[in-house]
Amino acid sequence: MRQAVPPPHRTYARTMRADATKAENLLWQALRNKKLEGLKFRRQVPLDGYILDFVCFEARLILEVDGGQHSGAIRDAVRDRHFEARGFKTLRFWNDEVEKNLGGICLTILHEAKGRIV
Repeated sequence: MRQAVPPPHRTYARTMRADATKAENLLWQALRNKKLEGLKFRRQVPLDGYILDFVCFEARLILEVDGGQHSGAIRDAVRDRHFEARGFKTLRFWNDEVEKNLGGICLTILHEAKGRIV
């Protein structure tokens, strides 16, 4: 699913990879290098004008790790509908949830991903 990415989006994604939150780093350590049952995840991926925290294209699964500023955010709902219309499922987790229950988060991701791989 390659597409032309505007240079500012690419630069912003690189900046976000370098400046990840503690929760994003914890989750990335669990996902990187196909550690989660061989699923290939990428992080801070620019797609359709958005930057995705994590994405597994094989399962068409997007993972977002959010802080309090996302509570009830209408923009997030619009974004989720945008990707749902393109066949993606978005799972959202709170930062503190990832920090306190990484194992449970990984089981949820695995369950959802395995049900989506054709």
